[in-house]
Amino acid sequence: MAGEQFHGEQISYELALKFRDLEQGQKLTKERLLLIGQNLIESQEKNNNEITELKTKVQELETDLKRAQDIISAMSEEISKSARKEEIAILERQFKMFEPLKFARIQDIEKIIDKKIKSEKEEEPEGHKFWSGKL
Repeated sequence: MAGEQFHGEQISYELALKFRDLEQGQKLTKERLLLIGQNLIESQEKNNNEITELKTKVQELETDLKRAQDIISAMSEEISKSARKEEIAILERQFKMFEPLKFARIQDIEKIIDKKIKSEKEEEPEGHKFWSGKL
């Protein structure tokens, strides 16, 4: 009987060791699972923050792009309204042909004619008088 009792104690001792090993393994697995869960949550929060930042940056870029498009459109309109180099050259040639400052007034021409007639009268000898064009 003592042998059977010893054998029974041996089995119960081994079962207790195996049970304790299983509990420790379960405890380690539980701790690892908790660590993995925490890491997963942290990674997810980090990813969510990065996604939020990226969305904000994309919105800013879209706003900047819209502003740039508006500026380009405005500049395009201004450029289309302004005169081209060729057009300015044509206007410059036309102005040079016209040159209003070189035109004389009728009064100025009459004065010039009168001076010319007077100078010719003074140079003419008394014997040869020609018609001067005025009455």
